Amino acid sequence: MLENPDLKPRGCGSVPAQSSSGAGGSAPAKLNQLILSQIDQLLAGAEISQQALEEFAFYVIANHRKKDPKPAKSPKPAKPAKPKALTAAQLKEAVCNYFGVIGKPTAVNLRKSAKFQMETEGMNLPPMTGNEAWKTLYREFVDFLPGEEWQDGYGCINGINIFQYFRPWRVLELDPASATQQQKKDAYYRLSRIYHPDNGETGDAKIFDLIKNMYDSISAEP
Repeated sequence: MLENPDLKPRGCGSVPAQSSSGAGGSAPAKLNQLILSQIDQLLAGAEISQQALEEFAFYVIANHRKKDPKPAKSPKPAKPAKPKALTAAQLKEAVCNYFGVIGKPTAVNLRKSAKFQMETEGMNLPPMTGNEAWKTLYREFVDFLPGEEWQDGYGCINGINIFQYFRPWRVLELDPASATQQQKKDAYYRLSRIYHPDNGETGDAKIFDLIKNMYDSISAEP
């Protein structure tokens, strides 16, 4: 604020009740002429008491070197709970229920199921002695394993790891109830432009072959 030349300078004022020198009987702090002049100019244009302004000025003197408090740290977001993996018994029970196995959920009883024999014909299953074969069957016929429904990374398209799951409708982003043949072709060509081996930047023969298999499986449907 510019000084008003019409205001007459005056001596340095003081407010005994305020002090920037601290306690212990020290002399009260004084306002310099610059601050007093600014107060005069403020008083000339506003209804405010001189005492209030002087008290404010002393407050500034006493506190202007204080640092602002540090902002409170935001709490770290809680990590999402990791889905609990299915046990071997849960895998076997779910798979055997799907295939209508009679008796205990074992590999021996599973092989007796006519539905199992028909639907897995031509599948290259790992040995049934370990969990991998049961996981493969679960992924193919039952549902997504916990934590695998929305994946990202290599081989993942629209949340589907196409090396683990055969989900053509979701990979191609199509509605099986209403998709036309032209929409199927358009969706296939869209992904082909990305993954075809001729694309030197993003082409991938393995991924492209799986996409083509998915397209072939739904293009045959009316």
